[in-house]
Amino acid sequence: MVTVKQVQSKSDLKRFVKFPFSLYKDSPYWVPPIIKDEMESFDKDKNPVFKTAEAQFFLAYKDNKIVGRVAAIINWLEVKEQGLKKMRFGWFDFVDDLEVSKALLDKVREIGTQHQLEYMEGPVGFSNLDKVGVLTEGFDHIGTMVTWYNHPYYQLHFEQHGFTKEKEYRESKFLAANADPKLFAKANVLIKKRYGLREMNFEKSSEIMPWVDKMFDLFNDTYAKLSSFVKITDIQKEYFKKKYISFINPEYIKFVVDGEDNLVAFAIVMPSFSEALQKANGKLFPFGIFHLLHARKHSKDAIFYLIGIHPKYQNKGVTSIIFNEFHHTFKKRGVVNCIRTPELEDNIAIQQMWKHFDPKVIKRRRTYVKNL
Repeated sequence: MVTVKQVQSKSDLKRFVKFPFSLYKDSPYWVPPIIKDEMESFDKDKNPVFKTAEAQFFLAYKDNKIVGRVAAIINWLEVKEQGLKKMRFGWFDFVDDLEVSKALLDKVREIGTQHQLEYMEGPVGFSNLDKVGVLTEGFDHIGTMVTWYNHPYYQLHFEQHGFTKEKEYRESKFLAANADPKLFAKANVLIKKRYGLREMNFEKSSEIMPWVDKMFDLFNDTYAKLSSFVKITDIQKEYFKKKYISFINPEYIKFVVDGEDNLVAFAIVMPSFSEALQKANGKLFPFGIFHLLHARKHSKDAIFYLIGIHPKYQNKGVTSIIFNEFHHTFKKRGVVNCIRTPELEDNIAIQQMWKHFDPKVIKRRRTYVKNL
C-alpha cells in the first residue's frame, strides 16, 4: 500500500531533495543538484517566487521506504492575471510502480480541485526559468544543471494515467567549429551600421550588474507571447541577480545596445557543470566547489541558457552580432561543443536562428496535461 505524506519539516524537505540520489545512483547521465541550493529554492523565506506562488511538497512511502515525490504548485500570477486555471506540478520522481505515480498525481489533482482550477500540467517549475518537461528521447546523453533527467518509464506512466502531450521541447547540440564566421562576420558589420547597434562584452561580474534588470525586462518582452510564459517580477530579478549572475563567466554574457544604450538583445551561456556536479554529488564542501570552479574555467562544452531579442529587432540579423562575439570567446576558451537547453518545438524563430550551424537534436521532452 502506498501512503503519501506532505513535507512538514526541514528534515522531510531534505528527504524530498535527496530521493533522486538513490533513484538515479547508478545512472551515468543524471546530474545531481547541490542539496543546499535545492533546499533554499524551496524555502519560502528565501525564494521570492513564493510571494506570487505557493507549493506543497509530498513524499510517497511504501513499506516504510520513500518511493516517490512531487511538488504541487500554483502560480497565482498565471491564475489571476492570465486567467489560466492551471495546477502545476514538478520535481516528480518515482519508482516504476503505477500505484506510486498515481497516488502522487492524485494528490496534485486534489489540490487543484480544491482551488477550482481546471487542469494540471507538468512536469514544470514555478516559472519559465525553472526546469521543464519529462525526457522522452535522449536518455543516453548526460543532463545539464538546468534540466531534469528521468528514467524512460516516466512517459508510460503519464500515458497510463490518462495524460496527453501538451508541449514538446527539443535540445540540440552542434560543434563550435560549425559556427563559421563567414556566416555572420560580414552581416555583423552591416547590421550594426544599419541599426546603429554595438556589442557589449564584459570582464567582471560587477560590470554586468547595472544591466541585469534591463536584461530581465527584455526577457519578459521577448517571450511574452509564448504559451505558458509567466513574467519575472522585480523581486525575482534581485534574487536571480544575487544567486546566478556572479557565478556565470562574465565573458559568456553578451549584450547588444542601440545608440542610446537601450538593451536590444542579450545571450547568456554557461560552461557545462554536469560532470563537476556529478563529482560533487550534491555537496559543495569540502571538494565540490573545486570541481565547479575547474569546470567554470576549463569546460569545453558551452550551454546556451537564455537568448532575448527585443520584438522590434527580431528577424533583423541581430543574432549575427551575438554569434560573432561568442565565436571570439569560444575560440579563446577552446570550446568544442555548443548545447542548447529546451526550446519549444513550435518556436520557429529560435530554430531559424540556429539552422546554419547544423544542429542535431539529441533530446526531446514534453509536458503532459489532464483536465481536473
